[in-house]
Amino acid sequence: MKKFFQSHIVTTGLAIFSMFFGAGNLMYPLEVGMESGSQIAWGLLGFLLTAACLPVLGLFAMILFDGDYKAFFNRLGSTTGSIIVFLSLLIIGPLIAIPRIITLSHTMIAPFIPVPFLQEISLTSSFVFSLIFLGITFLLTYRENNIVDVLGNVISPLLLGALAIIIGKGCWFAGTTTTNMQPISTTFFRSLTIGYGTLDLLGAIFFSSIVLTILRKTAGKNANYDQRSLAVMSLKAGILGGGLLALVYIGMGLLGAYYGQGIADINSGELFSIVSFRVLGQNGALIIATAVLMACLSTAIALCAVIAEYIQYEICQNTLGYIPALIITMISCLPLSTAGLESVLTLTGGPICYIGYPVIIAITLCNIAYKLFDFKPIKMPVLLTFIAVLISYLRYF
Repeated sequence: MKKFFQSHIVTTGLAIFSMFFGAGNLMYPLEVGMESGSQIAWGLLGFLLTAACLPVLGLFAMILFDGDYKAFFNRLGSTTGSIIVFLSLLIIGPLIAIPRIITLSHTMIAPFIPVPFLQEISLTSSFVFSLIFLGITFLLTYRENNIVDVLGNVISPLLLGALAIIIGKGCWFAGTTTTNMQPISTTFFRSLTIGYGTLDLLGAIFFSSIVLTILRKTAGKNANYDQRSLAVMSLKAGILGGGLLALVYIGMGLLGAYYGQGIADINSGELFSIVSFRVLGQNGALIIATAVLMACLSTAIALCAVIAEYIQYEICQNTLGYIPALIITMISCLPLSTAGLESVLTLTGGPICYIGYPVIIAITLCNIAYKLFDFKPIKMPVLLTFIAVLISYLRYF
């Protein structure tokens, strides 16, 4: 049994990294680097707190709750908890995250597509691209028990390899950054809030549920199955995945700081492609396209699996199979996937990030304190957090 856990730590850690690192994660650290300039260290510190540390914290919290996100949110009350779960899955599913992945991937790899029709960013071409992308995602997701292996053994190594080439060459030949005259606190807190846009804390809460379920099914076939060992292995894998995430974010942030001059007003979806071309030149097209596709597919696979499980077990009460639920998930993602990148990115910002995300953070911290220190209050801390961020949001905007 010990050999089983040791052999799965690296694979699961790589899978967790690739689940977190989606198309948006190619964009946000570059933005942090471009905006931070000479204050890149402070910008990265703020960004890493919300984009890398919080997901690991969310995974740890879910391990304490044995992967049961219903129990995690139901501490606020069963009705409130069910509503938050439903809204959270809408956000990381058909309302924001999956359409953002598809529209970003279309925008990013359009120059590399050999079919002229699909190089256009139009309603029709976006619809066709979405169908192709979701079809590939379905083929990689319909065997649920193989998801961790596909992500950990295939997609994640390709993604890390492509990113390592781009970041490595970019940092080796880096020039100078732009001078940032803003107060350090402004740079720090701006980057902190940019990290909300990754939505990776929400992802961690629901990804860990499916990872633990798959690992439990696999480990349960062994007569010496040990729940504690499973939890320890999951935490080690989560730390490995979070560490890789932080390293890649640092590298991407540096690329933004060194190669982002003069493109501040460019379409957000084109940032990674433009910076990567500045680093690798036209000969790096295959490497850039590989990085984009692997980043997009990895998170799409995990998100679609999570939503399909929710439809199967919670909405349909297991009267519907996993594959039909997966098909429903993908069909529900089509409308916004053709709405255009700017429309989807507009939904990502605003109240969802600036109000909703701090509330999820408060729930996570309260639940960790509950499991570790028997700290029972949760409704009042969450309510006070909601009021504070609501007032702050209304004053700011």
